Amino acid sequence: QVQLVESGGGLVQAGGSLRLSCAASGRTFSSSAMGWFRQAPGKERDFVAAITWNGGSTYYTDSVKGRFTISRDNAKNTVYLQMNSLKPEDTAVYYCAASISPFIRRVNNDYNYWGQGTQVTVSS
Repeated sequence: QVQLVESGGGLVQAGGSLRLSCAASGRTFSSSAMGWFRQAPGKERDFVAAITWNGGSTYYTDSVKGRFTISRDNAKNTVYLQMNSLKPEDTAVYYCAASISPFIRRVNNDYNYWGQGTQVTVSS
């Protein structure tokens, strides 16, 4: 079992930055691929970024490449999403997710555990 708690969301102006954190509890975190997803009002939950169990590989959706960075610290059981050059279209609830697979996963159904989400609002 893995429990996930996100933090770091908030209100920021366009062009600003935020760093989201996801604290995990459970013995399997260090062997789990981790992902970030987001859901805007009235839309489906979409993939944002993923990282392998050891941080050796990452993957991003095209709209955030060059602006967002996913990273993890297995000693702290935490995964991060650094978000720079934020745009109003980045506004959404951001969710952290853990997969029982150690490798990159980009589909919602490939993740087994989810956090409660944190709101990110980018004003224009």
